[in-house]
Amino acid sequence: MDEHTPTEVTESHRFPCPQCGADFRFDPGQEQLVCDHCGSTEEIGVGRGNGIKELDIEAGLGAVLPSQDFEETRVSKCPNCAAQVEFDANTHAAECPFCATPVVTDTGLHRQIKPRAVLPFALDEPTARSAMKDWLGALWFAPNGLKKYARKGRKMNGVYVPYWTYDAKTVSAYSGERGTVYYETRSVMRDGKRVQQRVAKIRWQGVRGRVARFFDDVLVLASKSLPKRFTDALEPWDLAALEPYRPEYLAGFRAEGYSVSLADGYEEARMHMARVIERDVKFDIGGDRQRIHDINTDVSDVTFKHILLPVWLAAYKYRGRTYRFVINGRTGRVQGERPYSAWKIFFAVLTGLMLALIIGYIYGVNEGAF
Repeated sequence: MDEHTPTEVTESHRFPCPQCGADFRFDPGQEQLVCDHCGSTEEIGVGRGNGIKELDIEAGLGAVLPSQDFEETRVSKCPNCAAQVEFDANTHAAECPFCATPVVTDTGLHRQIKPRAVLPFALDEPTARSAMKDWLGALWFAPNGLKKYARKGRKMNGVYVPYWTYDAKTVSAYSGERGTVYYETRSVMRDGKRVQQRVAKIRWQGVRGRVARFFDDVLVLASKSLPKRFTDALEPWDLAALEPYRPEYLAGFRAEGYSVSLADGYEEARMHMARVIERDVKFDIGGDRQRIHDINTDVSDVTFKHILLPVWLAAYKYRGRTYRFVINGRTGRVQGERPYSAWKIFFAVLTGLMLALIIGYIYGVNEGAF
């Protein structure tokens, strides 16, 4: 079964208010569905940490997962950054939340492995915008025009970004050497005199051993729409607060379909595991220095899940260039493009040179050079 083969069922994330028929949206502050039209609210049953099922990696890679583990959503693919973003059924044109490119929505279907868990938004849009303004305000070299443009109150986009998580048991057999530092005293000539000098030496001893580790929720970004350096800098995520996936959490927000395959994500997770195992091996070897000759790792009980993490996005086009900012929807941590004003840099350099000249002149006067 191909991951992208169409099926008969299409998931819908629209939740009409029973009082007036308008759409509910998930309110991060109240942690419930609210209707902006009539003020009605509706609770979302929570079961924090319960019912989040891990899926077998072999079944996922072999595309033999049960049909209920898949969903189909209507998405639009951005022609600029290739993001596959889910839009409301009534939306016919919008900007891509990742790069501000105008997108005309289509009726394309995106079939994907269904999310198993979601980390709901905890910050509302005004709070996220305030965090971004504070971050921009701290960038002295940012163009004033961009700061003013960003402060005009343009609404930010709340997007659930896809991630993979991987669990695995590992047992690693290794061979290497443990180095012990010792010192020898030698007689050497220095400035015409014979002196004693201590010289560090290393005594190596061959070692073998085993280390074991259980990896829980190795996190891998499943999107190519945002620079990884931005999303990595948004960590840590409080994954202990993950909720079993319910589409109600997506009401009023957008969700991006994953563009990094399960196999590619697993390869990245294995590289992360390998780095951690190498660190464990060095610790197990001990001594003052370590050499690793070989590590053979047996990996078992590998499981995965597709999860959604909350990100507030702002993409501003200023003087022909797009500046993107991302905010952790739980903590308010901000990352983004670091714009620079050439004029501010020029005046900063000029001011520095003038200060250097003034200080040099004062020093020269005090030394009698003038």
